[in-house]
Amino acid sequence: MELKLKQPKSYYDNRSSKKRIVINQGGTRSGKTYSILQVLCEYCLENRNRNSVITVVRKTLPALKGSAYRDFLEILNKEGWYSEEWHNKSEMTYLLFGNLVEFISVDQPQKIRGRKRNVCFINEANELTWEDFFQLNIRTTDKVILDYNPSDEFHWIYERLQVREDADFFVTTYLDNPHLDKDLVTEIELLKDADENYWRVYGLGQRGFSSETIYTHWQYGDFPEGCEVVYGVDFGFNVPSSIIKIGFKENACYVEEVLYETKLTTNDLIERIKGLNIERHAEMFCDNAEPKTIEEIVRAGYNAKPAEKDVYAGIQKVKSMPLFVTQNSVNLVKELKSYKWKLDKNGKVHPDEVPVKFNDHAMDAMRYGIYTKLNRPQFQILAW
Repeated sequence: MELKLKQPKSYYDNRSSKKRIVINQGGTRSGKTYSILQVLCEYCLENRNRNSVITVVRKTLPALKGSAYRDFLEILNKEGWYSEEWHNKSEMTYLLFGNLVEFISVDQPQKIRGRKRNVCFINEANELTWEDFFQLNIRTTDKVILDYNPSDEFHWIYERLQVREDADFFVTTYLDNPHLDKDLVTEIELLKDADENYWRVYGLGQRGFSSETIYTHWQYGDFPEGCEVVYGVDFGFNVPSSIIKIGFKENACYVEEVLYETKLTTNDLIERIKGLNIERHAEMFCDNAEPKTIEEIVRAGYNAKPAEKDVYAGIQKVKSMPLFVTQNSVNLVKELKSYKWKLDKNGKVHPDEVPVKFNDHAMDAMRYGIYTKLNRPQFQILAW
């Protein structure tokens, strides 16, 4: 017995793969999720009454219900395989040809750390953490399949899975789905001119910046002559102390990482500042949670001041102007690429619009300097 539905490229990729891990990276409407579910149905068909367990998982239950679970039921109905008798709606399971297909979410920890399974399909895998994947993987005996839109430039999927010898890696786009309506093809191709990043991710299926990445407007560039220069300072000890040099000119902002170092006492920090040849009159806008440290820097002869720390307003100020980053600002660039909005349980930007508080020391220092300086009514960016 064969599936009646015609197949996009993703179907053949997953049908033919012999590797334990199958990674499906793709743009929007490439047919990858639907195709993988078709392959799983065939697996059940070809392994009748084996009592296999096939787990389909996503980050949250609402998202799962509206995507893979709905598609699975659609396939069953189209193929004439659906029966109320085998469908446990409250548990979101289906007994297909003597094999159990279950739908679970990562926000059900008792289930992802529960019994073993034969096959695991992780839908929108880039929503999960490495720990989530690890817990699912070690309880899966035969095969793990992942799919996702590559909206993150950096991710554990790229760093830890693609390099494995037991993994196949496939990329598909909307052009690999022969059944896509012409109107949808036209809509997708409008992204070419509307948004370069969206086109790269959702059109071409290539890595990009995730939609929750806060700063996507920056580019590499050197400080021009004639900038007005200030500094942003974030204090740390077990985490890095960070000093960012900031220049303003012609309605643009230029930033450079000049210090990013852990285990610095206040005396150590002052010595580093001296070594950076920071001019004594240059304004240094510092984390106002440590007034004692600020005072000691002032007593050392520097123009240190407490920064304004309205996080959301500060982020919007940084985003309001072109931002250029020097090539040598390695840690600053890493933080720029990973600095993201906090998400709610449905995977959307949290209504409080706050960033994830992680690996953000250069981000804080940069924001302190830019926002505090620009938030002053008398400040004008130099245009000479």
